[in-house]
Amino acid sequence: MSKELVFGHQKPDTDAITAAMAFSYFQNQLGYETEAVALGEPNDETKFALKTFGMKAPRVIETAANEVDKVMLVDHNEPQQSVSDIDKVTVTHLVDHHRIAGFETAQPLWATVRPYGCVSTIITELFQEKHINIPANLAGMMLSAIISDTLLLKSPTTTDHDREAVKYLAKVAGVEEYEKYGIEMLKAGTNLGAKSDADIVDGDAKTFELGGKKVRIGQVNTVDLDDVFARQADLENQMQSLMNDNGYDLFLLIATNILNSDSELLVIGDPAEKVETAFGKKLNEKNRMNLPGVVSRKKQVVPPLTDAFEG
Repeated sequence: MSKELVFGHQKPDTDAITAAMAFSYFQNQLGYETEAVALGEPNDETKFALKTFGMKAPRVIETAANEVDKVMLVDHNEPQQSVSDIDKVTVTHLVDHHRIAGFETAQPLWATVRPYGCVSTIITELFQEKHINIPANLAGMMLSAIISDTLLLKSPTTTDHDREAVKYLAKVAGVEEYEKYGIEMLKAGTNLGAKSDADIVDGDAKTFELGGKKVRIGQVNTVDLDDVFARQADLENQMQSLMNDNGYDLFLLIATNILNSDSELLVIGDPAEKVETAFGKKLNEKNRMNLPGVVSRKKQVVPPLTDAFEG
């Protein structure tokens, strides 16, 4: 059996990196030969978790076909979010919690797609279904991933499956106060002073094809929205530069306050009126819009935008 690579999406967050590590370990227990890799360096939040649980980040790859014929995807399926040569390899496995879009395979595949708050929750259940024990340090990373994706179980994407997985993984990992640990981890990812403009607008960003337009949606977590928008002019310049280089029609940056679960949206490009239609309110003179209670790109931003563009 030839080796397969397991990886999450570009601009990996804690779940993308952790899910690759966890699913690779799981598959290796079943007799596959796999290696977890990443499509980018870990962010500060992920580094905090890796350091806490004494684990090394997977190596970073730019292409896959030069190493393997087959791959396993976690935490994404849309080709524009995947490895650049995804069309040159066979996808044998998919574990995801996002919409399915633009995803085609020539061969049947093993796919588990569940509408949970985090892929690491799905993988936790896969371990449980096969009665395979999760090592304590890996459980700690999976706990971190769920806390990250669900903003400490406060995001509307959170399900009872996520809540149960958090309790289970915290016990396995030996984390007695997961809320306290979670706040420390989330705060570690909000040190904006250490981030470049590119890190803020594009460090956690995904591209979506909506109504024939190429829409880039970035998200940054903070404990104070003013820390983000004090840099608005520079952030807008960075967004415009990325639009010019990559052919994006519209660029949205969601700045989310992790303490009160409110977000402020910054919009550059056209058609901006589609964003106003999506959320039923106008952008102000600073190209911004307040979105109270909006924390999830997947559940609260992409669906209304899709309706506005394609409805």
